[in-house]
Amino acid sequence: MKEIVINENEAGQRLDKFLGKLLKEAPASFYYKMLRKKNIVLNGKKATGNEKLTAGDSVKLFLSDETFEKFAGKQQTKDPVVSVPHISLEIVYEDHDVLAINKPAGMLSQKAKKEDISANEYILQYLLESGTITRESLHTFKPSVCNRLDRNTSGILVAGKTLNGLQQMSKAFRERSMEKYYLAIVAGHISKPRRIEGFLKKDGVNNQVTILSEPSNDAKPIITEYRPLKLVGQVTLLEVHLITGRSHQIRAHLASTGHPLLGDYKYGSKKWNDRYKKEWKIEDQVLHAYQLTMPGMKKELENLSGKTFYAKVPEVFWKLIKETAWEHGTREALEVLH
Repeated sequence: MKEIVINENEAGQRLDKFLGKLLKEAPASFYYKMLRKKNIVLNGKKATGNEKLTAGDSVKLFLSDETFEKFAGKQQTKDPVVSVPHISLEIVYEDHDVLAINKPAGMLSQKAKKEDISANEYILQYLLESGTITRESLHTFKPSVCNRLDRNTSGILVAGKTLNGLQQMSKAFRERSMEKYYLAIVAGHISKPRRIEGFLKKDGVNNQVTILSEPSNDAKPIITEYRPLKLVGQVTLLEVHLITGRSHQIRAHLASTGHPLLGDYKYGSKKWNDRYKKEWKIEDQVLHAYQLTMPGMKKELENLSGKTFYAKVPEVFWKLIKETAWEHGTREALEVLH
Protein backbone atom coordinates (compact mmCIF):
# COMPACT_ATOMS: atom_id res chain seq x y z
CA MET A 1 0.00 0.00 0.00
CA LYS A 2 1.18 3.49 -0.83
CA GLU A 3 -0.28 6.62 0.79
CA ILE A 4 0.11 10.11 -0.61
CA VAL A 5 -0.87 13.18 1.39
CA ILE A 6 -1.90 15.98 -0.97
CA ASN A 7 0.14 19.16 -0.64
CA GLU A 8 -0.85 22.69 -1.67
CA ASN A 9 0.62 22.31 -5.16
CA GLU A 10 -1.37 19.15 -5.80
CA ALA A 11 -4.57 20.58 -4.35
CA GLY A 12 -7.24 22.16 -6.55
CA GLN A 13 -7.19 19.47 -9.24
CA ARG A 14 -9.47 16.50 -9.73
CA LEU A 15 -8.46 13.15 -8.31
CA ASP A 16 -8.40 11.49 -11.75
CA LYS A 17 -6.09 14.22 -13.10
CA PHE A 18 -3.75 13.67 -10.17
CA LEU A 19 -3.75 9.91 -10.74
CA GLY A 20 -3.00 10.49 -14.42
CA LYS A 21 0.19 12.33 -13.43
CA LEU A 22 1.14 9.85 -10.71
CA LEU A 23 0.48 6.75 -12.84
CA LYS A 24 1.71 8.28 -16.05
CA GLU A 25 2.17 4.96 -17.87
CA ALA A 26 -1.28 3.63 -16.97
CA PRO A 27 -4.34 3.99 -19.23
CA ALA A 28 -7.18 5.96 -17.65
CA SER A 29 -9.29 2.80 -17.66
CA PHE A 30 -6.86 1.24 -15.17
CA TYR A 31 -7.17 3.82 -12.39
CA TYR A 32 -10.93 4.20 -12.93
CA LYS A 33 -11.21 0.41 -12.44
CA MET A 34 -9.06 0.65 -9.29
CA LEU A 35 -11.35 3.41 -7.99
CA ARG A 36 -14.46 1.29 -8.60
CA LYS A 37 -12.88 -1.71 -6.81
CA LYS A 38 -11.69 0.53 -3.93
CA ASN A 39 -8.06 -0.33 -4.65
CA ILE A 40 -7.59 3.43 -4.73
CA VAL A 41 -9.44 5.40 -2.06
CA LEU A 42 -9.69 9.05 -1.06
CA ASN A 43 -9.63 9.77 2.69
CA GLY A 44 -10.44 6.11 3.31
CA LYS A 45 -13.60 6.16 1.18
CA LYS A 46 -14.58 5.05 -2.29
CA ALA A 47 -14.14 7.76 -4.92
CA THR A 48 -15.18 8.28 -8.53
CA GLY A 49 -12.27 10.42 -9.69
CA ASN A 50 -14.10 13.72 -10.15
CA GLU A 51 -13.53 14.82 -6.54
CA LYS A 52 -11.56 18.04 -6.13
CA LEU A 53 -8.48 17.53 -3.99
CA THR A 54 -7.62 19.76 -1.04
CA ALA A 55 -4.38 20.03 0.93
CA GLY A 56 -4.15 17.27 3.53
CA ASP A 57 -6.31 14.76 1.63
CA SER A 58 -5.10 11.16 1.79
CA VAL A 59 -4.90 9.08 -1.37
CA LYS A 60 -4.20 5.40 -0.70
CA LEU A 61 -3.24 2.99 -3.47
CA PHE A 62 -3.64 -0.70 -2.59
CA LEU A 63 -1.38 -1.90 -5.39
CA SER A 64 1.56 -4.28 -5.39
CA ASP A 65 5.01 -2.74 -5.64
CA GLU A 66 5.40 -4.33 -9.05
CA THR A 67 2.15 -2.81 -10.34
CA PHE A 68 2.95 0.63 -8.97
CA GLU A 69 6.48 0.58 -10.42
CA LYS A 70 5.13 -0.60 -13.77
CA PHE A 71 2.82 2.40 -14.12
CA ALA A 72 4.79 5.02 -12.18
CA GLY A 73 8.30 3.59 -11.96
CA LYS A 74 9.90 5.52 -14.81
CA GLN A 75 8.86 8.92 -13.61
CA GLN A 76 9.41 8.06 -9.95
CA THR A 77 12.97 6.80 -10.42
CA LYS A 78 14.07 9.22 -13.13
CA ASP A 79 15.53 12.49 -11.86
CA PRO A 80 12.86 15.12 -12.71
CA VAL A 81 15.46 17.89 -12.96
CA VAL A 82 18.12 18.20 -15.64
CA SER A 83 21.52 18.86 -14.12
CA VAL A 84 22.61 22.39 -15.00
CA PRO A 85 25.75 24.43 -14.30
CA HIS A 86 25.40 26.53 -11.15
CA ILE A 87 24.71 30.20 -11.78
CA SER A 88 23.59 32.97 -9.46
CA LEU A 89 20.15 34.16 -10.51
CA GLU A 90 19.41 37.85 -10.00
CA ILE A 91 16.24 37.82 -7.92
CA VAL A 92 13.90 40.76 -8.53
CA TYR A 93 11.16 39.53 -6.19
CA GLU A 94 10.27 36.38 -4.26
CA ASP A 95 7.49 35.26 -1.94
CA HIS A 96 5.76 31.98 -1.14
CA ASP A 97 3.98 31.76 -4.50
CA VAL A 98 5.94 33.84 -7.00
CA LEU A 99 9.53 34.33 -8.14
CA ALA A 100 10.72 37.06 -10.52
CA ILE A 101 14.24 37.10 -11.93
CA ASN A 102 16.24 39.45 -14.13
CA LYS A 103 16.92 37.15 -17.09
CA PRO A 104 20.21 37.87 -18.86
CA ALA A 105 20.38 38.14 -22.63
CA GLY A 106 21.30 34.81 -24.19
CA MET A 107 19.22 32.67 -21.85
CA LEU A 108 16.12 30.90 -23.15
CA SER A 109 12.90 31.49 -21.19
CA GLN A 110 11.71 27.94 -21.95
CA LYS A 111 13.15 25.01 -23.86
CA ALA A 112 12.89 25.04 -27.64
CA LYS A 113 14.45 21.58 -27.91
CA LYS A 114 14.74 18.70 -25.44
CA GLU A 115 18.46 19.21 -24.95
CA ASP A 116 18.13 22.97 -24.25
CA ILE A 117 18.81 24.49 -20.85
CA SER A 118 16.46 27.38 -20.12
CA ALA A 119 15.54 29.73 -17.30
CA ASN A 120 13.06 27.08 -16.16
CA GLU A 121 15.87 24.64 -15.36
CA TYR A 122 17.92 27.29 -13.55
CA ILE A 123 14.86 28.31 -11.51
CA LEU A 124 14.16 24.70 -10.51
CA GLN A 125 17.81 24.31 -9.48
CA TYR A 126 17.58 27.49 -7.39
CA LEU A 127 14.38 26.31 -5.66
CA LEU A 128 15.92 22.90 -4.93
CA GLU A 129 19.10 24.42 -3.52
CA SER A 130 17.11 26.81 -1.33
CA GLY A 131 14.99 23.94 0.02
CA THR A 132 11.76 25.46 -1.32
CA ILE A 133 10.91 22.28 -3.25
CA THR A 134 12.05 18.66 -3.21
CA ARG A 135 12.83 16.32 -6.08
CA GLU A 136 9.96 14.08 -5.00
CA SER A 137 7.43 16.92 -5.19
CA LEU A 138 8.44 17.60 -8.79
CA HIS A 139 6.84 14.36 -9.95
CA THR A 140 3.36 15.87 -9.53
CA PHE A 141 4.02 19.62 -9.85
CA LYS A 142 6.80 21.65 -11.43
CA PRO A 143 7.19 25.39 -10.88
CA SER A 144 7.40 27.13 -14.25
CA VAL A 145 7.84 30.51 -15.92
CA CYS A 146 4.64 32.39 -16.73
CA ASN A 147 5.87 34.78 -19.44
CA ARG A 148 8.40 34.64 -22.22
CA LEU A 149 11.18 36.93 -23.37
CA ASP A 150 13.15 36.44 -26.58
CA ARG A 151 16.45 34.68 -25.99
CA ASN A 152 18.48 37.86 -26.51
CA THR A 153 16.11 40.13 -24.58
CA SER A 154 16.96 40.69 -20.93
CA GLY A 155 14.67 41.60 -18.06
CA ILE A 156 11.84 40.48 -15.80
CA LEU A 157 10.81 36.84 -16.07
CA VAL A 158 8.12 35.62 -13.66
CA ALA A 159 7.65 32.06 -12.40
CA GLY A 160 4.94 30.44 -10.31
CA LYS A 161 6.48 28.54 -7.37
CA THR A 162 3.14 27.08 -6.33
CA LEU A 163 0.14 25.91 -8.34
CA ASN A 164 -1.82 28.96 -7.21
CA GLY A 165 1.03 31.29 -8.14
CA LEU A 166 1.47 29.66 -11.53
CA GLN A 167 -2.24 29.75 -12.35
CA GLN A 168 -2.87 33.35 -11.29
CA MET A 169 0.26 34.81 -12.85
CA SER A 170 -0.20 32.89 -16.12
CA LYS A 171 -3.78 34.14 -16.30
CA ALA A 172 -2.67 37.76 -15.76
CA PHE A 173 -0.12 37.50 -18.59
CA ARG A 174 -2.61 35.71 -20.85
CA GLU A 175 -5.28 38.36 -20.29
CA ARG A 176 -2.69 41.14 -20.74
CA SER A 177 -3.78 42.81 -17.52
CA MET A 178 -0.18 43.59 -16.51
CA GLU A 179 1.58 46.81 -17.46
CA LYS A 180 4.85 45.87 -19.22
CA TYR A 181 7.56 48.42 -19.99
CA TYR A 182 10.84 48.00 -21.84
CA LEU A 183 13.92 50.11 -22.49
CA ALA A 184 15.20 50.05 -26.06
CA ILE A 185 17.82 51.87 -28.10
CA VAL A 186 16.76 52.29 -31.72
CA ALA A 187 18.10 53.74 -34.95
CA GLY A 188 17.18 57.30 -35.90
CA HIS A 189 15.59 60.24 -34.12
CA ILE A 190 12.20 59.91 -32.43
CA SER A 191 11.05 63.16 -30.86
CA LYS A 192 7.43 62.48 -29.86
CA PRO A 193 5.50 59.74 -28.03
CA ARG A 194 3.47 57.53 -30.34
CA ARG A 195 0.97 54.68 -30.33
CA ILE A 196 1.38 52.36 -33.32
CA GLU A 197 -0.97 49.59 -34.41
CA GLY A 198 -0.78 46.87 -37.01
CA PHE A 199 -1.03 43.14 -37.63
CA LEU A 200 1.69 40.58 -36.99
CA LYS A 201 2.11 37.50 -39.15
CA LYS A 202 4.47 34.80 -37.88
CA ASP A 203 6.65 32.51 -39.97
CA GLY A 204 7.30 29.65 -37.55
CA VAL A 205 9.68 27.84 -39.91
CA ASN A 206 12.10 30.77 -40.10
CA ASN A 207 11.26 32.19 -36.65
CA GLN A 208 10.51 35.58 -38.13
CA VAL A 209 7.48 37.87 -38.24
CA THR A 210 6.08 40.37 -40.71
CA ILE A 211 4.15 43.51 -39.81
CA LEU A 212 1.08 44.29 -41.93
CA SER A 213 -1.01 47.45 -42.03
CA GLU A 214 -4.21 45.61 -42.96
CA PRO A 215 -5.93 42.54 -41.42
CA SER A 216 -4.99 39.10 -42.72
CA ASN A 217 -6.27 35.62 -41.94
CA ASP A 218 -2.99 34.56 -40.35
CA ALA A 219 -2.11 37.88 -38.71
CA LYS A 220 -2.87 39.00 -35.15
CA PRO A 221 -3.53 42.63 -34.11
CA ILE A 222 -0.73 44.37 -32.20
CA ILE A 223 -0.45 47.65 -30.31
CA THR A 224 2.80 49.25 -29.15
CA GLU A 225 3.30 52.59 -27.39
CA TYR A 226 6.60 54.37 -26.89
CA ARG A 227 8.06 57.64 -25.69
CA PRO A 228 11.56 58.98 -26.30
CA LEU A 229 13.75 59.48 -23.24
CA LYS A 230 16.73 60.94 -25.08
CA LEU A 231 18.00 61.57 -28.63
CA VAL A 232 21.74 61.47 -29.25
CA GLY A 233 23.75 61.04 -32.43
CA GLN A 234 21.99 58.51 -34.63
CA VAL A 235 20.06 56.70 -31.88
CA THR A 236 17.13 57.25 -29.51
CA LEU A 237 16.57 55.77 -26.08
CA LEU A 238 12.92 54.71 -25.80
CA GLU A 239 10.60 53.54 -23.08
CA VAL A 240 8.25 51.05 -24.77
CA HIS A 241 4.85 50.13 -23.34
CA LEU A 242 3.85 46.72 -24.67
CA ILE A 243 0.06 46.64 -24.96
CA THR A 244 -0.20 43.30 -26.74
CA GLY A 245 2.50 40.69 -26.31
CA ARG A 246 3.26 38.89 -29.56
CA SER A 247 6.44 37.13 -30.63
CA HIS A 248 9.13 39.65 -31.71
CA GLN A 249 6.50 42.41 -31.48
CA ILE A 250 8.68 45.28 -30.26
CA ARG A 251 11.57 44.40 -32.57
CA ALA A 252 9.51 44.01 -35.73
CA HIS A 253 7.00 46.78 -35.01
CA LEU A 254 9.67 49.43 -34.43
CA ALA A 255 11.67 48.20 -37.43
CA SER A 256 8.55 48.56 -39.60
CA THR A 257 8.49 52.28 -38.74
CA GLY A 258 12.12 52.72 -39.76
CA HIS A 259 13.56 52.46 -36.24
CA PRO A 260 15.06 48.98 -35.72
CA LEU A 261 16.66 48.07 -32.40
CA LEU A 262 20.37 48.48 -32.00
CA GLY A 263 22.00 45.05 -32.27
CA ASP A 264 19.02 43.39 -33.96
CA TYR A 265 20.39 41.74 -37.09
CA LYS A 266 17.13 39.97 -37.90
CA TYR A 267 15.04 43.12 -38.37
CA GLY A 268 17.73 45.81 -38.69
CA SER A 269 20.62 46.87 -40.89
CA LYS A 270 23.74 44.71 -40.83
CA LYS A 271 26.00 47.63 -41.76
CA TRP A 272 24.61 49.84 -39.01
CA ASN A 273 24.77 47.05 -36.40
CA ASP A 274 28.31 46.07 -37.40
CA ARG A 275 29.43 49.62 -36.71
CA TYR A 276 28.10 49.63 -33.14
CA LYS A 277 29.19 46.04 -32.55
CA LYS A 278 32.76 47.05 -33.31
CA GLU A 279 32.62 50.36 -31.44
CA TRP A 280 30.62 49.33 -28.35
CA LYS A 281 30.85 45.51 -28.39
CA ILE A 282 27.08 45.11 -28.83
CA GLU A 283 26.27 41.40 -29.29
CA ASP A 284 22.46 41.33 -28.86
CA GLN A 285 19.52 43.62 -29.49
CA VAL A 286 19.48 46.36 -26.87
CA LEU A 287 16.07 45.56 -25.37
CA HIS A 288 15.39 45.20 -21.66
CA ALA A 289 12.09 44.37 -19.89
CA TYR A 290 12.72 46.70 -16.98
CA GLN A 291 9.31 47.35 -15.38
CA LEU A 292 6.25 45.21 -14.61
CA THR A 293 3.17 46.46 -12.74
CA MET A 294 0.71 43.94 -11.37
CA PRO A 295 -3.08 44.12 -11.80
CA GLY A 296 -5.52 43.33 -8.99
CA MET A 297 -4.76 39.80 -7.77
CA LYS A 298 -6.97 37.36 -5.83
CA LYS A 299 -6.75 35.61 -2.47
CA GLU A 300 -3.22 34.40 -1.70
CA LEU A 301 -1.66 36.80 -4.23
CA GLU A 302 -3.64 39.85 -3.15
CA ASN A 303 -0.47 41.35 -1.63
CA LEU A 304 0.88 41.75 -5.18
CA SER A 305 -2.02 43.94 -6.36
CA GLY A 306 -0.63 47.13 -7.91
CA LYS A 307 2.94 46.20 -7.06
CA THR A 308 5.67 47.27 -9.50
CA PHE A 309 8.87 45.31 -10.13
CA TYR A 310 12.03 46.81 -11.62
CA ALA A 311 14.93 44.92 -13.20
CA LYS A 312 18.37 46.51 -13.16
CA VAL A 313 19.77 47.59 -16.52
CA PRO A 314 22.33 45.03 -17.77
CA GLU A 315 25.99 45.98 -18.04
CA VAL A 316 26.16 46.15 -21.85
CA PHE A 317 23.06 48.34 -21.96
CA TRP A 318 24.39 50.52 -19.16
CA LYS A 319 27.80 50.90 -20.80
CA LEU A 320 26.15 52.33 -23.89
CA ILE A 321 24.11 54.77 -21.80
CA LYS A 322 27.09 55.77 -19.68
CA GLU A 323 29.39 56.42 -22.63
CA THR A 324 26.82 58.56 -24.41
CA ALA A 325 26.17 62.21 -23.57
CA TRP A 326 22.67 61.88 -22.12
CA GLU A 327 21.20 65.10 -20.78
CA HIS A 328 21.12 65.72 -17.02
CA GLY A 329 18.30 63.76 -15.41
CA THR A 330 18.06 60.93 -17.90
CA ARG A 331 21.26 59.24 -16.85
CA GLU A 332 20.55 59.83 -13.16
CA ALA A 333 17.14 58.18 -13.48
CA LEU A 334 18.68 55.14 -15.18
CA GLU A 335 21.39 54.87 -12.51
CA VAL A 336 18.67 53.86 -10.07
CA LEU A 337 18.10 50.81 -12.25
CA HIS A 338 21.76 49.87 -12.46
